[in-house]
Amino acid sequence: MMHSRPVKERIDISIRDIWEAKKRISSLVYKTPLIQSAILSEKMGRRVFLKLENIHEIGAFKVRGAANKILSLSPEARERGIATYSTGNHGMAVAYVAKKLGIEAVVCLSNRVPKAKVDSLKRLGAKIKIYGDSQDAAGERCYELERMDGLTVIQPFDDPHVIAGQGTIGLEILEELPNVTDVIVPLSGGGLLSGIGLAVKSNDRGIRVSGVCMEKSAVMYESLKAGKPVLLEETETLADSLLGGIGLDNSYTFRMVQGYMDNIYLIPEEEIAYSMAFMIDKHRMIMEGAAATGVAAVLGGKIPRQEGDVAVIISGHNVDLSVIHRIIQDYAISNEESE
Repeated sequence: MMHSRPVKERIDISIRDIWEAKKRISSLVYKTPLIQSAILSEKMGRRVFLKLENIHEIGAFKVRGAANKILSLSPEARERGIATYSTGNHGMAVAYVAKKLGIEAVVCLSNRVPKAKVDSLKRLGAKIKIYGDSQDAAGERCYELERMDGLTVIQPFDDPHVIAGQGTIGLEILEELPNVTDVIVPLSGGGLLSGIGLAVKSNDRGIRVSGVCMEKSAVMYESLKAGKPVLLEETETLADSLLGGIGLDNSYTFRMVQGYMDNIYLIPEEEIAYSMAFMIDKHRMIMEGAAATGVAAVLGGKIPRQEGDVAVIISGHNVDLSVIHRIIQDYAISNEESE
């Protein structure tokens, strides 16, 4: 049985909210490096920089939005506890922040979430509830807990505080790379792209923001085509962090992605796998499939060869070692065959 989610009053999100988030989360979240990739710059004919969100303690950017939302809660709400639903990284972010602040956290997951992420959540002290075959199903269970136990649901993306928290990445890029003309952002529910898009386009509307996602189960892409949020069945993909619906009652990210995204690129599975292995080979950097979509867009020549600097968001590194082993083997074989 599907339960409706509580209706919340929609508020506007401004660049001021992102600056406030930057100050609010500073005690828990540190600024991440922005490094130039010589090999990607050479391939593209433009300077390409990597925003290393994979080096957060939880291995993903999600800690920013989670921290901003949880730190904004009243003492009474913190005392009652919090809950969330997630394909993994947001759940880890909520559990991490909750542990730091001494708040009880429940994380609802679908049975599709990789074992590595489930194990990480357990280590962070979260209570795990596995429910259904999709993030949407896990989300419904989460809202049941809100109604029954009074827990505050920390939404993965469609929340003003979460969006503003992710937007702090955009501020950091502008501080270090004032000549940036393109920002490439992994796209799922749209919280990351909405926040970054608001941040960089508040500075310069001419900065191009491109979304990248896998070809399979690209819910935001299909929703934009339909002109409204749609449901899609989840399928297996290396970019598992990008799975999940955007919510048929989406209040923020759908319209913000519509307003701030200039281009969207769908990446085939083989290109995601190649990019993951390429970054291990050339940069000695492990990244999950979702993070590799931006690198794949560069390697695949999808980003126009125009002027200015390019920033690629490396969103996380939480991936099973068995997956890494397989893609490295395939990469090595393909390189041998091409020689």
